[in-house]
This record gives sequence, C-alpha cells and structure tokens, in this order.
Amino acid sequence: MNTNPPYELPTSNSVFTDASDATGAVPIYAVRGADAVAAVDGLIDQQRQWIEANDFKGGAKSKLLLPDGEGGISAVLFGLGAEGDGAAEPCGPAELLLGSLSANLPAGTYALAGDWGDAALASVAWGLGAYKFGAYKAKQARDRPRLALGSNIDAAGVRQTIEAVWLGRDLINTPSNDMGPAELESVVRLVASRHGADCSSIVGDDLLAENFPLIHAVGRASTRAPRLIDVSWGRADVPRITIVGKGVCFDTGGLDLKSATGMLLMKKDMGGAAAALALADMVMGAKLDVRLRLLIPAVENSIAGNAFRPSDILSSRAGHSVEIGNTDAEGRLVLADALALGDEDEPELMMTFATLTGAARVALGPDLPPCFIDDDVIATQIAKAGISVGDPTWRMPFWSGYDRMLNSGSADISSTGDGPFAGAVTAALFLKRFVKQARHYVHFDIYGWRPASRALGPKGGEPHAARAMFEVIREIAENGGVRS
Repeated sequence: MNTNPPYELPTSNSVFTDASDATGAVPIYAVRGADAVAAVDGLIDQQRQWIEANDFKGGAKSKLLLPDGEGGISAVLFGLGAEGDGAAEPCGPAELLLGSLSANLPAGTYALAGDWGDAALASVAWGLGAYKFGAYKAKQARDRPRLALGSNIDAAGVRQTIEAVWLGRDLINTPSNDMGPAELESVVRLVASRHGADCSSIVGDDLLAENFPLIHAVGRASTRAPRLIDVSWGRADVPRITIVGKGVCFDTGGLDLKSATGMLLMKKDMGGAAAALALADMVMGAKLDVRLRLLIPAVENSIAGNAFRPSDILSSRAGHSVEIGNTDAEGRLVLADALALGDEDEPELMMTFATLTGAARVALGPDLPPCFIDDDVIATQIAKAGISVGDPTWRMPFWSGYDRMLNSGSADISSTGDGPFAGAVTAALFLKRFVKQARHYVHFDIYGWRPASRALGPKGGEPHAARAMFEVIREIAENGGVRS
C-alpha cells in the first residue's frame, strides 16, 4: 500500500462495472450438479457437444468456458454442486463459491445469467475473491475480468461491502514500516472524512493527562507515539453502537520477547482495528440509522528502557489496578482503557475485535473466530448472519467460573490467567471487567489472516466477523434497537 504518498481508499472499479455495460457481456450460468447442465437454456447443439466432450458435471467450483467459434468465449458454466456437495469457506450459501471464479477468468466483461438465487451475495463473493494486494510489486498493467452488476440488485451496497473489506485487508497486509499508529490514524481519518464523521485522537503523553494509562504504558517504548483514535457518526437519538478494535501495529512481545517465528506475522496484530474500521465503513456507507462510535487504541509494543515489565502494577481508566503477568498480553490492556471510555456512553451494543490469543486458534483454527456474548438472542443473530454471508463465528462463553484465574495478590486484577488453561476465555473475562454500563457486549477473538487462498479471498489479511456484524447492526437499525 505504501502510505507515503498517502494511501487512497480502495475502489472496486477494477472488478465491477454497471448494468449498462452488460450488453455483450459473457454470461455466467450457475449449474447445480449434473442434472442442471442439461437444463441450461439457450445453448446450441455444438455447445452441448462441447460440454459432453469435456465431461462437465457441474461439481462445486468447476468451470467450463464455452467457445463461440471465433476464438472467444460465448458463455461460462460454473458449478455450484448439487445440494449437500459442500459450500464456500467453509460454510454458507453455494452462491459464495463464485469468489473462486473471479480471479481465474480471462479479462473481459461478464454477467450473471439464469438462476443464481441470491445474485447480490454472488456478486459480493466475486469481489471478495478478486482481491489482490500488489502495492509493493512492480506495476504490471493487466486487465481483469469485470462483473456487470445486475440492475435487480443493490449495486452500491455490493461495492460498499467489497471496498470496506478490501480496506481492512489492505491495512493488515501492509508492513509495519508503513502502517504504524500515525499511518493507521491517517487512514481512519480518510474514512471518517468520506462519511462526514467526526474524528479526533489523543497522542503520546496526552494519554496520561486524559487518563488512558494502559494505552500509554503499552506504547511508550516505541519511537512511534501511541494514540487513541475516536470517531463518532450519526444522530444522537437512535441506538448507540460502539466498535472497539485492537490496533497493535506491531507486537514484539515486549520484554517477554516473541520468537522469530512468532514475530513474523505481527504486522497483522492490528487486524482487530482493521475489522472494526471495515465494519464502521460499511455502517456509515449504508447510512444505517444508528449512533456509531469507533475507538481504536493504536500502539506499537516495542522494547526500550522505559518498556513496561512483567509484575508491574498499572492503573487503568476504569480505576482497576492491573498486575502485568506477561508483556506479550498487551492487546487486552489497550482495549481495557478504550472499553472503559466507550462504556461511559452506555451504548446499546458494544463490541471488540482483536487478534487476542493463540488459545482461540488452538480451539477453533484460523477461519472460525470465537464470539463471546451472554445474550442468547444476539448470539443466535450473529451465528445466523455469519453463515448467511460466509463470515462464520462460533459462540464461546464468558465463563464466570474462571474469573478466579484473574485474581492477583497485589492488584485488583491480573492481566493473564494463572495457568495454561482457557486462555481465550480468561482474556475475554478480563475485557468484560471493563464493561459495566453497556446494555450488551460481544467480543471477537479473530485471527485476521487467511493462511491459504479460498473462494472468498487470497492468502493474507482478513477482517473476520465484520461482514457478519454488519448484518446484525442493520437489523438493529431497522428494529430501532436490540431485540432480546
């Protein structure tokens, strides 16, 4: 991405075009299994002979290009598989499989034809699968396949979703030399300006003056000043939604230094901030009728003579004293101060996105973020929303029986559990200690990275759970509040 010159917000023009350009576009037909191949309308005998010669059966993610007799492509058959053949990554409607096609077609203009079910969702999948991060490679001009967005769908909404996810991916993929706290703030300000939102920040030693001691402590050893970025948008007399994202732009582990292998991907430790910003961008872009607040504590966890230490006892905005169990558990500290600030507004719903624990990856792997929430109704909404858009999460408990693991003999609370067990749960419980007045609170312990290419995107950064929560917030806006 390289933020010098300044970063430009992504546009989806390279992979989408308007419905007016659909004339002459190559049709893409969805084929659900072998029986559906024969039912495709409008094919001539030679094309059907070509299908038979290639033994095309319409299996999931299979494709067949039909020639036009002049060296071009007359149509594309794309297999969604018969019911029960499996879906996208790794769950969701079969339409999501289209994401695997958008990066694997010749340049040209294409259009969805025939029965695609949810054409808008298929179009979103196209855009997600088409993403490329090439900011640091020599420029190679190459036309890309573009999808003409049908007139029967919300084309602006599709574009907004794609551009927000691409933004989140860009931020995570950008190396830390170009994505420190100040650069992250500059991108947040770009998004805020686009939507007419208010944006402010508290930087460096001003964090102490404004009572954010934990954010300051984690970031003070870096030459890049820590900060709290604060965005507000929307009218006042509607449901208050507060989004908090962990913005650790690089994590050495502090004095509890990570290994070389453990440090290798730590540019993604601001993945929570990227997911939070992507979600905020979607909410504002859709003009959902909520009062939105976005809080991003942005720091770099470095090593210097003034770095915070294991066994230090630090104060917090909420008034709790915190004993440091491990300096590599820094994300929960910066989130604690941001949560305490957000809680003062008594929001209807407050949520955190954070690349917080390795324990979450051990439990659920890289593709399925744990979702911690007490409310059964909202938990069900989140689960259904995640499956419906191919952005799944899995509910985990704020298990109060493990609160005792955070006991400290010297302070109000320890920053880490007292043993190797339930690390994701104790981290979530630590955060929950700083939420008292919000009506509902949900925490996502995301990985922020896709280890290998899948239908909905290439290997690299991923703002997990952002698209799922957008659907939930849309429902809240339509209902005028949380129904639980």
